[in-house]
Amino acid sequence: MANINLETLTLLYEGKAKQVYQTDNKDEYIVHYKDDATAFNGEKHDTILGKGVLNNKISSFFFELLKKEGVPTHFVRREDDRNQTVLTLDIIPLEVIVRNIAAGSMAKRFGIEEGTPLKHPILEFCYKNDELGDPFANESQITALGWATQEQLDVISTITLKVNDIFEKNSWLLKKCNPCRFLN
Repeated sequence: MANINLETLTLLYEGKAKQVYQTDNKDEYIVHYKDDATAFNGEKHDTILGKGVLNNKISSFFFELLKKEGVPTHFVRREDDRNQTVLTLDIIPLEVIVRNIAAGSMAKRFGIEEGTPLKHPILEFCYKNDELGDPFANESQITALGWATQEQLDVISTITLKVNDIFEKNSWLLKKCNPCRFLN
C-alpha cells in the first residue's frame, strides 16, 4: 500500500470525519479519515485516537463487498491506514435512509413501537445540510428544488434497495462484525 503525503496535495473539502484532497489524476481524489468525533450535528466535538483508521478499514471493507456484488461506488482502493483513493463525482446533497424496522425518528414521528418490522423497506430522503439539521425531503421537494432529477432519484432508490438486499443477505456477517478486528 502507498503512503500518502497529504502536505503535497490540495485540500478540497473538510468535513466532520474526513478530508478530501485533489490528486495529480483529475479523475481521482484521496479521502483522509480523521480521528474527530462529533455528535448533534457537530455541536459536540472530541478526538478518539484510531477512529480514522477504523473508519477507513470498515468503509473499505463494505465498499469491497458492494463491488463484489456489482454495486457501483466511487471507491478505488485503500491506500494505507487512513487514506483511500476514490473517483471524483458530483455530490447530490441527500442523505438516503432505508428502514426495515421502525426505529428512531420514524418510530417517534408515527408513534410506532421501536423495532416493529415493516412490510417492506422504506426509503427516506433528507436534505444534507447541517445548519438546517438535515431536514426530511420528499421526492417532489427534491426535484422542485433542483437537488436531483427524477431519473437520479430512481437510480439512487434502485441502488439503495440493492445495497439493503446485500446487507440483509449478509446480515450474519454484520452481526458477527467486531470493530476491534479491523484494528489488527
